[in-house]
Parts: sequence; C-alpha cells; structure tokens
Amino acid sequence: MIKLVNIKKLALFSLPILLLTPEAQSQSKLTEDIRLNQVGFYPSGPKTAVVVDAPSDKFYVIKENLKDTVFTGQLTPGVVWEHSKENVSKADFSKFKTPGTYRVFVPKLGYSFPFEIKDQVLLPVAKGSMRGYYYQRASIDLLPEFAGKWARPAGHPDDKVMVHGSAATATRPEKFEISSPRGWYDAGDYNKYIVNSGISTYTLLSIYEHFPKFADTLKLNIPESKNNIPDLLDEILWNVRWMLTMQDEDGGVYHKLTNPSFDGYIMPADAKAPRYVVQKGTAATLDFAAVTAQAARVFSKYKKELPGLSDSLKNAAVKAYAWAKKNPNIEYRQSTLNQKFQPGIRTGEYGDSKFEDEFQWAAIELFVTTGKGAYFEDSKLEYSLSGTYSVPNWANVSTLALYTIAQNTKKLAEFENINPDVITNKILTMANKYKENAEKSAYGTPMGTSGGDFNWGSNSNAANQGILLVQAYLISKNKAYLDAAQANMDYLLGRNATAYCFLTGFGGKKVMNPHTRPSEADGIEDPVPGLLAGGPNPGQEDKADCPGSLYPSSAPAKSYIDHKCSYASNEIAINWNAPFVYLSFALEALRGK
Repeated sequence: MIKLVNIKKLALFSLPILLLTPEAQSQSKLTEDIRLNQVGFYPSGPKTAVVVDAPSDKFYVIKENLKDTVFTGQLTPGVVWEHSKENVSKADFSKFKTPGTYRVFVPKLGYSFPFEIKDQVLLPVAKGSMRGYYYQRASIDLLPEFAGKWARPAGHPDDKVMVHGSAATATRPEKFEISSPRGWYDAGDYNKYIVNSGISTYTLLSIYEHFPKFADTLKLNIPESKNNIPDLLDEILWNVRWMLTMQDEDGGVYHKLTNPSFDGYIMPADAKAPRYVVQKGTAATLDFAAVTAQAARVFSKYKKELPGLSDSLKNAAVKAYAWAKKNPNIEYRQSTLNQKFQPGIRTGEYGDSKFEDEFQWAAIELFVTTGKGAYFEDSKLEYSLSGTYSVPNWANVSTLALYTIAQNTKKLAEFENINPDVITNKILTMANKYKENAEKSAYGTPMGTSGGDFNWGSNSNAANQGILLVQAYLISKNKAYLDAAQANMDYLLGRNATAYCFLTGFGGKKVMNPHTRPSEADGIEDPVPGLLAGGPNPGQEDKADCPGSLYPSSAPAKSYIDHKCSYASNEIAINWNAPFVYLSFALEALRGK
C-alpha cells in the first residue's frame, strides 16, 4: 500500500516523492523476479525492467533507503516468453531521468537489485571488460599495481615451442623449436588459438576504427598505460605480436599453440606441459590475413611509436593470403591428425570446413588496407550480396567483411558494378528483424529472436546482435537500432531469465564460479573480474561432468548454472568478451556524454 504525501508541496522541489507505509515496508524484500540491468541506465536512454508473475499492475522506482518513491508506472499485461516459460510484464520508466541509485519495487513481490542512473553509466563496464584481457595474458607477471588481488607469476613463456609433426616442414622439422610468447589464453584453458583470435582481435580493433576519439581517452591501468599509444591498442598489441609469431616462413599460419591435453585446475606458472604449434590450415591463415591487414591500418597512425610494425603487419597479411590462395582447402581435423601424429592433440578444435567466408573477409580487409582492386574482385562481394548473411561467430565471418566495407564505401568508387547502398541495406535488413523482435518480445530484447540464440556461448550471440544493431545505427542514425542494441546490454547485465549479471565483478546477482582455471585455482573467493560468462545453453553438454542435477531448468533461457564444472554455460572466452567490450564501448561513445 502506498500513502501519498502533499504533491503540491513536493512540486516546489520538482521531484515527486511518495513514501512507503510501514505495512508496505514490512512486505518488502529483495526479489530476483524483477529483472533489470543491475549496473544502470543513461538519464535520457530507455529504462525497462521485466517482472515475473506480477501480483500487482503497478510498479514504483524507489530510492536506496527503500522509503522514497520517485516514479510510479503501470505494468504491461503479462505475456509468456517462450524461451523461459515465464509470464512476464514490463516496467518502463524511461521518462524518469534524475541521476541517482534506485530500485524497482512491486507491491506483494519486493524490490529489485540496485542500479544507477547517470551519464557514463557503462564506463566501468567498458573498462572492466577490456581489462579482462589483461588477466588473460600469457608470458607475463601480473603485478599487484595492475592486477590487484589477482596478481600472479607469469605462466607459459612459450619461448621454446615445438613444431608438431602435423606442422613439420623441411626447414622446420618435427620438434624444431620456435619462440611464440605473449597472446591471450583463449578461454578457461591455457592454450592459444589463431581462429578464435581472429574474430576476437578484429572486433576489438574495430572499436578503435569506429570510435577512435573515445578509445583514445580510455585508461585501463595496464603496464603500458604511460606510453603514447591508447591503452585499448596496447592490450590488443599483446595478442597481435603473438599472432605474428604463428606464421611459418612460407606464409601459412599454425592453427594453434597448445598442450597435448587440457591442464587441470592449476595456476599458469604451475603448468609445465610441453607446448606445440600444430598444422597450418586455410581458416587460420585467412583469419590471420584479415586481422593483420586491419591491424596494419590501425597501427599506421603510430609509426613513430612502433616503427616498422604497420609495414610488417601488411606484409604478413599479403603473404598469408597468397599462401591460402595456393592452399584453399586445408581443413583442421584433429581426429584425423591424431591417427597420424604423436602426441595426440585433445584441446579445442575450432574446426571449419567451409572457407568462402574467410576468403571474403580477408580479401576485403586487404582491399581496404592496400587499395588494390584485385583483392576486391577476389572477395566476390557483388555476387554474394544476394545470398544470406548472419550475425558472425568464429566459424562464420563473412558479415565482418560487410562491416568493414560499410565503413569504407568511398573505396568502391572505381567499381561500377556495385552500389554501396546494396551493402548498407544488407546490414539494415539483417538488423531489422532484431529491432522488431525487441519491440514485440516479452523481455523486450533482440536476444531470443530465434530459439537458436540459446546455445554454447549464447551471451556472445546477444553481444554480436548488439554490434549488428550498432552498425545499423551508424549507417541510418535511426535511434531505434541503438535502443535495441542497448536492450541486449540490459539482457547481459541482468534483464534475463536467470537474473544474473553475466560480467564477473558486476551487478547484484554476480557470477562467482566461472569455468576458468585461474579463478578455480587461485584461492580467491571473487573471480577474476571483467569476464563474460557463456550463458544459457539448453544443450547442457557438461551435465555428466557436473555433480547432481544442477541445471535449474531445461527451458533454453534458464539453462545456466554458476558452477566451475559448467564449461557449457559458465566458461569464459576471448571471442565472447570481445563483442561485449565493443557493445559497451559503442554505447558509451554514443550515449555516455
């Protein structure tokens, strides 16, 4: 029950305040059935919560003291969300713009986790998720002044890595040693994979290409922060320099640098298994070519600080692409290799059997970097635009070519047979279905447009959908695309059927037990911060490895457990973090003031 106070008197202060009666306060409790972004909202941006099985038709935005009400709203009628089997109502308080810390209260149900309304509300999230990569660094001590309580000794110097039999050549025979330090640990394990580094590094470099002024100013408190290069690029460079070491003398690129098998739950410095580079393949080589071509553009601004780097990157890209043209169909099949070579390799496969998308992406990146029309003709873009493009992932990268060319349409002037509008319209058409789903979905999010959105690493689908919507906004300046992108950020930070804020270190309902070896082995209660959990996955492929029946539901949107055993729903990965970082940077650059 709500008791009104003198509204005329309050009008003098231009802030409507209602007081919760003692009876209402006694009924109040924290509830996870009010789902919202647990970090917060921009004053002028959309603000929505979702209420499960609402016992009232009204909601209130209240101050942290749980007494003062600052906004009253009407809940929408309940609708069942097919992905969670819940009856949910929406609470829209977008009209409330006063900065502060608040909760949403629903009578007879309780109050939500707290959230903020303020400018730059996602800045800590943007910084935190990018700093997550610092914690993933191989070959370096993480010092207390940068890593805090998660400081640790260096692991995996990778200065004596053996060439696996599958990668042996006359000049680099089996067991030949190469030096391949730096790079990021890929996920919950300690191996380094070129294919997954491809889309991850591209996505992070694209932040700088799309929002350079914002990226220039961001400080991440990493060892390189005092140099004259943006911290974002310094962190990316840690991985790019490793990638360069993975190119063989003939231009081909090793698929991965790995142990024969996954390490146990130990710290990096305690992991002493021998390390190998394995077979060169078409996918890895083309992903490498695309990223190094893009990186050559980005780092060309820093020729004084990084002499020779941009040219080296461009040359590496050209050489890799030439190798792939000569070797257009070399697939990495781990089971086949293990029948021929020892030791057998049983770490992440990242296998791919179709390379048209990698060829197109690499060709477009090289075209934009070099200006050579032969690369554009190689891309066959004008012929493929009539086909199907989709939200990208590590195995499906053709849409990355669209993103790049959409930002560089002036370079198409010499090609009369292609209209740049066809490219941008392709992006808008893809984005429209996600924008429309956000407008009609029970949860108000693009996430869930298809049941297939919920799979292994589903949270990266939400973030990558957000990137697509940001591209549509950059093309059209239609705010509805940006609102839809923000809705998926709200999903990732708490407006979802699990009520978790999926970025470690943030939110009221935190992920505490991600499947990642350092957080499992370091003896620290809090997990390494800034890492995005994989998210709901109805496949539950780890069910046999998790004690008991830990999954709370088979419903796709609720199929998640915060347990270290859950590599299928609670692992972290660099390709899942990257789109989250991009989305948070984009929202801050475009809305954070």
